[in-house]
Amino acid sequence: MLLGLAAPVVVTGAASAQQSFRTAGQDLEWADSFDIATDNITEVKSYAPTLSPTTVDYIGAAITRYQSIVQMGGWGTVSTGGKALRIGMKDPRVVQVRQRLIISGDLEQQAGLSDTFDSYVDAALRRFQLRHGLIPDGVMGESTVEALNIPAYVRLRQLETNLVRVRSMSGNLGDRYVMVNIPAAEIEAVEDGRVRSRHTAVVGKIDRQTPILNSKIYELNFNPYWTVPVSIIRKDLIPKMKEDPEYLSRNKIRIFNWRDNQEVAWQQIDWNTDEATQYRFTQDPGQENSLGSVRINFHNKHQVYLHDTPSKTLFGEDYRFHSSGCVRVQNVRELVTWLLQSTTPDWDRTKVDSVIRTGEREDVKLKRSIPLYMTYVTAWANADGVVHFREDIYNRDDLSGTGEQARL
Repeated sequence: MLLGLAAPVVVTGAASAQQSFRTAGQDLEWADSFDIATDNITEVKSYAPTLSPTTVDYIGAAITRYQSIVQMGGWGTVSTGGKALRIGMKDPRVVQVRQRLIISGDLEQQAGLSDTFDSYVDAALRRFQLRHGLIPDGVMGESTVEALNIPAYVRLRQLETNLVRVRSMSGNLGDRYVMVNIPAAEIEAVEDGRVRSRHTAVVGKIDRQTPILNSKIYELNFNPYWTVPVSIIRKDLIPKMKEDPEYLSRNKIRIFNWRDNQEVAWQQIDWNTDEATQYRFTQDPGQENSLGSVRINFHNKHQVYLHDTPSKTLFGEDYRFHSSGCVRVQNVRELVTWLLQSTTPDWDRTKVDSVIRTGEREDVKLKRSIPLYMTYVTAWANADGVVHFREDIYNRDDLSGTGEQARL
Protein backbone atom coordinates (compact mmCIF):
# COMPACT_ATOMS: atom_id res chain seq x y z
CA MET A 1 0.00 0.00 0.00
CA LEU A 2 1.45 3.32 -1.06
CA LEU A 3 0.65 5.97 1.50
CA GLY A 4 -0.11 9.51 0.34
CA LEU A 5 2.73 12.02 0.44
CA ALA A 6 2.34 14.58 3.19
CA ALA A 7 4.58 17.10 1.46
CA PRO A 8 3.06 20.35 0.15
CA VAL A 9 2.01 20.31 -3.49
CA VAL A 10 2.87 23.10 -5.88
CA VAL A 11 -0.12 23.94 -8.07
CA THR A 12 1.13 25.21 -11.39
CA GLY A 13 -0.35 26.21 -14.69
CA ALA A 14 -2.83 28.84 -15.78
CA ALA A 15 -5.41 28.13 -13.08
CA SER A 16 -3.07 28.74 -10.16
CA ALA A 17 -1.62 31.84 -11.77
CA GLN A 18 -5.08 33.28 -12.33
CA GLN A 19 -5.96 32.62 -8.69
CA SER A 20 -2.84 34.48 -7.57
CA PHE A 21 -3.81 37.33 -9.90
CA ARG A 22 -7.25 37.60 -8.30
CA THR A 23 -5.91 37.63 -4.73
CA ALA A 24 -3.23 40.24 -5.41
CA GLY A 25 -5.87 43.00 -5.50
CA GLN A 26 -4.99 46.59 -6.08
CA ASP A 27 -1.22 45.93 -6.04
CA LEU A 28 -1.41 44.65 -9.63
CA GLU A 29 0.10 46.95 -12.21
CA TRP A 30 -0.26 44.85 -15.32
CA ALA A 31 -2.24 41.96 -16.79
CA ASP A 32 -1.07 38.71 -18.37
CA SER A 33 -2.70 35.77 -20.10
CA PHE A 34 -0.80 33.55 -17.60
CA ASP A 35 0.07 30.88 -20.11
CA ILE A 36 2.72 28.56 -18.70
CA ALA A 37 3.67 24.97 -19.37
CA THR A 38 3.39 22.71 -16.33
CA ASP A 39 6.50 20.81 -17.40
CA ASN A 40 8.50 23.98 -16.76
CA ILE A 41 8.83 22.92 -13.11
CA THR A 42 11.06 19.97 -12.27
CA GLU A 43 9.51 17.63 -9.73
CA VAL A 44 10.98 18.72 -6.40
CA LYS A 45 10.00 15.68 -4.37
CA SER A 46 11.54 12.30 -5.04
CA TYR A 47 10.63 8.76 -4.03
CA ALA A 48 14.33 8.11 -3.37
CA PRO A 49 15.16 8.27 0.35
CA THR A 50 17.42 11.01 1.67
CA LEU A 51 19.78 8.41 3.12
CA SER A 52 20.92 6.26 0.21
CA PRO A 53 24.12 5.48 -1.73
CA THR A 54 22.65 7.26 -4.77
CA THR A 55 22.07 10.41 -2.73
CA VAL A 56 25.82 10.55 -2.14
CA ASP A 57 26.35 10.59 -5.91
CA TYR A 58 23.69 13.28 -6.40
CA ILE A 59 25.26 15.50 -3.74
CA GLY A 60 28.64 15.01 -5.40
CA ALA A 61 27.19 16.18 -8.72
CA ALA A 62 25.60 19.17 -6.98
CA ILE A 63 28.96 20.08 -5.43
CA THR A 64 30.56 20.15 -8.88
CA ARG A 65 27.77 22.38 -10.15
CA TYR A 66 27.96 24.77 -7.20
CA GLN A 67 31.74 24.96 -7.45
CA SER A 68 31.24 26.24 -10.98
CA ILE A 69 28.69 28.82 -9.79
CA VAL A 70 31.09 30.05 -7.11
CA GLN A 71 33.99 30.25 -9.57
CA MET A 72 31.79 32.35 -11.88
CA GLY A 73 31.14 34.85 -9.09
CA GLY A 74 28.03 33.43 -7.43
CA TRP A 75 24.50 34.69 -8.01
CA GLY A 76 24.44 38.17 -6.49
CA THR A 77 21.75 39.41 -4.14
CA VAL A 78 18.17 40.63 -4.21
CA SER A 79 17.54 44.07 -2.69
CA THR A 80 15.82 43.97 0.69
CA GLY A 81 13.05 46.24 1.89
CA GLY A 82 9.95 47.32 0.07
CA LYS A 83 6.67 45.50 -0.20
CA ALA A 84 6.37 41.79 -0.88
CA LEU A 85 6.23 40.96 -4.58
CA ARG A 86 3.87 38.53 -6.27
CA ILE A 87 2.51 37.64 -9.66
CA GLY A 88 1.04 40.55 -11.57
CA MET A 89 3.39 43.24 -10.18
CA LYS A 90 6.18 45.28 -11.75
CA ASP A 91 9.29 46.19 -9.78
CA PRO A 92 13.02 46.65 -10.52
CA ARG A 93 13.77 43.90 -7.99
CA VAL A 94 12.11 41.36 -10.28
CA VAL A 95 15.12 41.67 -12.60
CA GLN A 96 17.37 40.68 -9.68
CA VAL A 97 15.08 37.76 -8.82
CA ARG A 98 15.16 36.53 -12.40
CA GLN A 99 18.97 36.67 -12.46
CA ARG A 100 19.15 34.80 -9.16
CA LEU A 101 16.69 32.07 -10.18
CA ILE A 102 18.30 31.57 -13.60
CA ILE A 103 21.74 30.97 -12.07
CA SER A 104 20.38 28.46 -9.52
CA GLY A 105 18.46 26.62 -12.25
CA ASP A 106 14.95 27.43 -11.03
CA LEU A 107 14.13 29.63 -14.04
CA GLU A 108 15.07 29.01 -17.65
CA GLN A 109 17.36 31.60 -19.22
CA GLN A 110 14.88 32.11 -22.05
CA ALA A 111 12.52 33.75 -19.55
CA GLY A 112 14.62 36.90 -19.84
CA LEU A 113 15.25 39.78 -17.43
CA SER A 114 11.99 41.72 -17.53
CA ASP A 115 10.86 43.66 -14.44
CA THR A 116 7.41 42.03 -14.62
CA PHE A 117 6.55 39.32 -12.11
CA ASP A 118 4.88 36.95 -14.57
CA SER A 119 3.74 33.36 -14.30
CA TYR A 120 7.23 32.06 -15.16
CA VAL A 121 8.76 33.89 -12.21
CA ASP A 122 5.87 32.72 -10.02
CA ALA A 123 6.48 29.05 -10.91
CA ALA A 124 10.26 29.39 -10.50
CA LEU A 125 9.92 31.09 -7.11
CA ARG A 126 7.54 28.39 -5.85
CA ARG A 127 10.05 25.76 -6.92
CA PHE A 128 12.81 27.64 -5.09
CA GLN A 129 10.64 27.89 -1.97
CA LEU A 130 9.94 24.16 -1.98
CA ARG A 131 13.65 23.38 -2.32
CA HIS A 132 14.35 25.51 0.75
CA GLY A 133 11.54 24.28 2.98
CA LEU A 134 9.49 27.47 2.64
CA ILE A 135 5.74 27.73 2.09
CA PRO A 136 5.43 27.64 -1.73
CA ASP A 137 3.11 30.63 -2.04
CA GLY A 138 4.95 32.38 -4.87
CA VAL A 139 5.29 35.53 -2.75
CA MET A 140 8.69 37.18 -2.48
CA GLY A 141 8.48 38.10 1.19
CA GLU A 142 11.16 38.56 3.82
CA SER A 143 11.95 34.90 4.51
CA THR A 144 12.19 34.11 0.80
CA VAL A 145 14.52 37.06 0.16
CA GLU A 146 16.73 35.91 3.05
CA ALA A 147 16.99 32.46 1.47
CA LEU A 148 17.68 33.95 -1.98
CA ASN A 149 20.52 36.03 -0.51
CA ILE A 150 22.47 33.18 1.07
CA PRO A 151 25.73 33.26 -0.98
CA ALA A 152 26.58 30.41 -3.32
CA TYR A 153 29.81 29.65 -1.42
CA VAL A 154 27.80 29.07 1.77
CA ARG A 155 25.52 26.65 -0.07
CA LEU A 156 28.60 24.89 -1.45
CA ARG A 157 30.01 24.55 2.06
CA GLN A 158 26.70 23.07 3.21
CA LEU A 159 26.77 20.48 0.45
CA GLU A 160 30.32 19.49 1.31
CA THR A 161 29.45 19.16 5.01
CA ASN A 162 26.38 17.05 4.33
CA LEU A 163 28.13 14.82 1.81
CA VAL A 164 30.18 13.52 4.73
CA ARG A 165 27.05 13.07 6.88
CA VAL A 166 25.03 11.24 4.25
CA ARG A 167 27.94 9.03 3.23
CA SER A 168 28.38 7.90 6.84
CA MET A 169 24.66 7.07 7.16
CA SER A 170 23.84 5.54 3.78
CA GLY A 171 24.88 1.96 4.45
CA ASN A 172 22.53 -0.94 5.15
CA LEU A 173 19.71 0.79 7.03
CA GLY A 174 17.25 -2.10 6.70
CA ASP A 175 14.41 -3.03 4.35
CA ARG A 176 11.95 -0.88 6.33
CA TYR A 177 12.87 2.10 8.44
CA VAL A 178 11.79 5.56 9.57
CA MET A 179 14.05 8.57 9.07
CA VAL A 180 13.49 11.91 10.81
CA ASN A 181 15.41 14.78 9.22
CA ILE A 182 15.47 17.36 12.03
CA PRO A 183 16.40 20.57 10.13
CA ALA A 184 13.91 19.69 7.38
CA ALA A 185 11.25 18.90 10.03
CA GLU A 186 10.24 15.95 7.87
CA ILE A 187 9.81 12.20 8.27
CA GLU A 188 10.30 9.48 5.65
CA ALA A 189 8.88 5.97 5.92
CA VAL A 190 11.15 3.88 3.67
CA GLU A 191 10.50 0.38 2.35
CA ASP A 192 12.65 -1.56 -0.13
CA GLY A 193 14.68 1.53 -0.99
CA ARG A 194 11.64 3.69 -1.78
CA VAL A 195 9.92 6.40 0.24
CA ARG A 196 6.44 5.05 0.94
CA SER A 197 5.25 8.20 2.73
CA ARG A 198 6.56 11.58 3.81
CA HIS A 199 5.23 13.42 6.83
CA THR A 200 5.65 17.01 7.88
CA ALA A 201 6.98 17.20 11.44
CA VAL A 202 7.40 19.65 14.30
CA VAL A 203 10.71 19.19 16.11
CA GLY A 204 12.59 20.65 19.07
CA LYS A 205 13.21 24.31 19.75
CA ILE A 206 16.76 25.63 19.64
CA ASP A 207 16.97 25.47 23.45
CA ARG A 208 15.20 22.06 23.64
CA GLN A 209 16.74 20.19 20.75
CA THR A 210 15.53 16.95 19.26
CA PRO A 211 18.41 14.48 19.75
CA ILE A 212 20.32 12.86 16.90
CA LEU A 213 20.20 9.09 17.44
CA ASN A 214 19.64 5.61 16.02
CA SER A 215 17.06 3.39 17.68
CA LYS A 216 14.15 1.02 17.03
CA ILE A 217 10.41 1.61 17.23
CA TYR A 218 8.92 -1.14 19.37
CA GLU A 219 5.53 0.01 20.67
CA LEU A 220 2.49 2.18 19.94
CA ASN A 221 0.27 3.75 22.60
CA PHE A 222 -3.23 4.58 21.39
CA ASN A 223 -5.14 7.27 23.30
CA PRO A 224 -2.16 7.69 25.63
CA TYR A 225 -1.83 9.36 28.98
CA TRP A 226 0.95 11.93 29.05
CA THR A 227 3.34 12.03 31.99
CA VAL A 228 4.84 15.50 31.94
CA PRO A 229 8.68 15.48 32.02
CA VAL A 230 10.35 17.29 34.92
CA SER A 231 11.95 19.77 32.52
CA ILE A 232 8.53 20.85 31.24
CA ILE A 233 7.11 21.02 34.77
CA ARG A 234 9.90 23.43 35.67
CA LYS A 235 9.99 25.47 32.46
CA ASP A 236 6.30 25.52 31.53
CA LEU A 237 3.81 24.27 34.11
CA ILE A 238 5.08 26.21 37.12
CA PRO A 239 5.10 29.57 35.25
CA LYS A 240 1.66 28.86 33.78
CA MET A 241 0.19 27.97 37.18
CA LYS A 242 1.50 31.23 38.63
CA GLU A 243 -0.43 33.11 35.96
CA ASP A 244 -3.51 30.88 35.76
CA PRO A 245 -4.35 28.44 38.61
CA GLU A 246 -7.05 26.83 36.42
CA TYR A 247 -4.53 25.77 33.78
CA LEU A 248 -4.18 22.17 34.99
CA SER A 249 -7.90 21.47 35.35
CA ARG A 250 -8.68 23.09 31.99
CA ASN A 251 -6.12 20.84 30.29
CA LYS A 252 -7.16 17.74 32.29
CA ILE A 253 -3.78 17.37 33.96
CA ARG A 254 -3.83 15.68 37.37
CA ILE A 255 -1.16 15.62 40.08
CA PHE A 256 -0.07 12.42 41.86
CA ASN A 257 2.28 11.63 44.71
CA TRP A 258 5.10 9.36 43.52
CA ARG A 259 5.22 7.47 46.85
CA ASP A 260 1.66 6.14 47.04
CA ASN A 261 0.12 7.25 43.72
CA GLN A 262 -2.45 9.38 45.56
CA GLU A 263 -3.93 12.36 43.75
CA VAL A 264 -2.87 15.77 45.06
CA ALA A 265 -4.78 19.05 44.80
CA TRP A 266 -2.91 21.93 43.18
CA GLN A 267 -3.54 24.07 46.27
CA GLN A 268 -1.22 21.77 48.28
CA ILE A 269 1.81 22.83 46.24
CA ASP A 270 3.91 25.95 46.65
CA TRP A 271 4.14 27.23 43.06
CA ASN A 272 6.74 29.84 44.02
CA THR A 273 9.30 27.06 44.43
CA ASP A 274 10.34 23.93 42.52
CA GLU A 275 8.22 21.75 44.82
CA ALA A 276 6.00 20.76 41.87
CA THR A 277 8.90 18.83 40.31
CA GLN A 278 8.58 16.30 43.14
CA TYR A 279 5.17 15.16 41.86
CA ARG A 280 3.88 13.28 38.82
CA PHE A 281 1.71 15.28 36.42
CA THR A 282 -0.45 13.17 34.12
CA GLN A 283 -2.70 14.39 31.32
CA ASP A 284 -5.74 12.22 30.59
CA PRO A 285 -6.44 10.94 27.06
CA GLY A 286 -8.66 13.14 24.93
CA GLN A 287 -8.73 15.87 22.34
CA GLU A 288 -6.55 18.19 24.45
CA ASN A 289 -3.90 15.59 25.22
CA SER A 290 -0.49 16.89 24.14
CA LEU A 291 0.34 13.54 22.53
CA GLY A 292 -2.85 13.51 20.49
CA SER A 293 -4.27 10.11 19.59
CA VAL A 294 -1.10 8.01 19.49
CA ARG A 295 2.48 7.88 20.75
CA ILE A 296 5.27 6.00 18.93
CA ASN A 297 7.86 4.64 21.36
CA PHE A 298 11.51 3.88 20.66
CA HIS A 299 14.39 3.13 23.00
CA ASN A 300 16.36 6.24 24.01
CA LYS A 301 17.76 7.97 27.10
CA HIS A 302 16.29 11.38 26.28
CA GLN A 303 12.63 10.59 27.11
CA VAL A 304 11.50 11.61 23.63
CA TYR A 305 9.14 9.92 21.17
CA LEU A 306 7.15 10.51 18.00
CA HIS A 307 3.52 11.44 18.53
CA ASP A 308 0.31 12.99 17.25
CA THR A 309 -0.69 16.50 18.38
CA PRO A 310 -3.86 18.55 18.83
CA SER A 311 -1.97 21.59 17.45
CA LYS A 312 -2.33 20.78 13.74
CA THR A 313 -1.88 24.36 12.55
CA LEU A 314 1.87 24.26 13.24
CA PHE A 315 2.32 21.83 10.33
CA GLY A 316 1.36 24.63 7.94
CA GLU A 317 4.31 26.83 8.93
CA ASP A 318 7.72 26.88 7.24
CA TYR A 319 9.39 27.27 10.68
CA ARG A 320 8.47 24.14 12.63
CA PHE A 321 10.79 24.14 15.65
CA HIS A 322 8.34 24.38 18.54
CA SER A 323 8.53 21.18 20.58
CA SER A 324 10.45 20.31 23.73
CA GLY A 325 12.45 17.62 21.94
CA CYS A 326 9.80 15.12 20.85
CA VAL A 327 8.69 14.89 17.20
CA ARG A 328 5.08 15.68 16.26
CA VAL A 329 3.89 13.84 13.15
CA GLN A 330 1.38 15.07 10.59
CA ASN A 331 -0.92 12.33 9.22
CA VAL A 332 0.28 10.11 12.05
CA ARG A 333 -2.40 7.48 11.37
CA GLU A 334 -0.86 6.79 7.96
CA LEU A 335 2.56 6.29 9.53
CA VAL A 336 1.11 4.08 12.28
CA THR A 337 -0.73 1.93 9.73
CA TRP A 338 2.49 1.48 7.77
CA LEU A 339 4.40 0.53 10.93
CA LEU A 340 1.83 -2.11 11.77
CA GLN A 341 1.30 -3.61 8.31
CA SER A 342 4.18 -6.07 8.03
CA THR A 343 4.92 -6.53 11.73
CA THR A 344 1.39 -6.90 13.11
CA PRO A 345 -0.78 -7.77 10.09
CA ASP A 346 -4.09 -8.04 11.97
CA TRP A 347 -3.97 -4.23 12.22
CA ASP A 348 -5.07 -2.08 9.28
CA ARG A 349 -6.21 1.53 8.86
CA THR A 350 -9.81 0.66 9.72
CA LYS A 351 -8.75 -0.90 13.01
CA VAL A 352 -6.41 2.02 13.79
CA ASP A 353 -9.27 4.49 13.29
CA SER A 354 -11.64 2.33 15.34
CA VAL A 355 -9.30 2.07 18.34
CA ILE A 356 -8.65 5.81 18.33
CA ARG A 357 -12.38 6.47 18.11
CA THR A 358 -13.02 4.54 21.33
CA GLY A 359 -10.87 6.97 23.30
CA GLU A 360 -9.60 4.09 25.43
CA ARG A 361 -5.93 3.42 26.14
CA GLU A 362 -4.47 0.50 24.20
CA ASP A 363 -0.80 -0.45 23.89
CA VAL A 364 0.43 -2.44 20.88
CA LYS A 365 3.86 -4.07 20.80
CA LEU A 366 5.25 -4.43 17.29
CA LYS A 367 6.03 -8.06 16.50
CA ARG A 368 9.16 -6.82 14.75
CA SER A 369 10.81 -3.54 15.70
CA ILE A 370 11.41 -0.92 13.00
CA PRO A 371 14.76 0.95 12.79
CA LEU A 372 14.56 4.68 13.44
CA TYR A 373 17.19 7.20 12.38
CA MET A 374 16.92 10.74 13.71
CA THR A 375 19.36 12.65 11.53
CA TYR A 376 20.61 16.14 10.77
CA VAL A 377 20.82 16.80 7.02
CA THR A 378 20.67 20.42 5.83
CA ALA A 379 21.58 19.89 2.15
CA TRP A 380 20.94 17.04 -0.27
CA ALA A 381 20.02 16.36 -3.91
CA ASN A 382 17.74 13.96 -5.79
CA ALA A 383 17.89 12.10 -9.09
CA ASP A 384 16.43 15.02 -11.07
CA GLY A 385 19.31 17.25 -10.00
CA VAL A 386 17.09 19.17 -7.59
CA VAL A 387 19.19 20.47 -4.68
CA HIS A 388 17.55 21.00 -1.28
CA PHE A 389 18.70 23.25 1.54
CA ARG A 390 17.35 23.73 5.06
CA GLU A 391 18.17 26.07 7.91
CA ASP A 392 21.04 24.97 10.14
CA ILE A 393 18.68 25.42 13.07
CA TYR A 394 20.99 23.90 15.71
CA ASN A 395 24.17 25.47 14.27
CA ARG A 396 25.83 22.13 13.52
CA ASP A 397 27.12 22.89 10.01
CA ASP A 398 30.07 24.91 11.33
CA LEU A 399 29.63 27.62 8.72
CA SER A 400 31.19 30.34 10.88
CA GLY A 401 34.14 30.52 8.54
CA THR A 402 31.87 31.71 5.74
CA GLY A 403 30.77 34.78 7.65
CA GLU A 404 27.12 33.90 7.10
CA GLN A 405 24.90 33.96 10.19
CA ALA A 406 21.56 34.69 8.53
CA ARG A 407 18.70 32.22 8.55
CA LEU A 408 18.89 29.91 5.54
